[in-house]
Amino acid sequence: MKKILIAVDDTKSSKEIFSKCMQICKCMSPEEIILLYVEKFEGKSLIDEMLGDAELGTLKEVLEGTEYKEALDRRAANVLNYYKGQLAAGVPGLNVRTEIKSGHPAEQIVAVAKAEDVSMILIGSRGQRAANLLFMGSVSREVANTADRPVLIVK
Repeated sequence: MKKILIAVDDTKSSKEIFSKCMQICKCMSPEEIILLYVEKFEGKSLIDEMLGDAELGTLKEVLEGTEYKEALDRRAANVLNYYKGQLAAGVPGLNVRTEIKSGHPAEQIVAVAKAEDVSMILIGSRGQRAANLLFMGSVSREVANTADRPVLIVK
């Protein structure tokens, strides 16, 4: 297996899921791991529903260089450094690269996977109840439904 993309965030469930991702990486021995953190505006994905692509693009441009964006970047870098350290300690010798993107998480995960030509996407599932999925959607479900390569959803 050439490349594996692992999508991470700063939630407790992501931390719990990551130990399983490390076990998978030990078994598959990929040439490269890409750790991806997608910055998202605070709150659920309501802003994604309210604004079109053009408006979201404009909002991202306006936020660029602000303290808010810098804080998001620092948080993302801290999370990625933590997981990169976990991989280095748990699976020595792996070639690990980190990437920070911003926008709708599922779309960014699928776009990076395609651009990097990864062999597999590893993503966690928070195990939300069905009622919540109807209203908020599920990043892992959307990635699984739209990606053109294998997706392993880790619980």
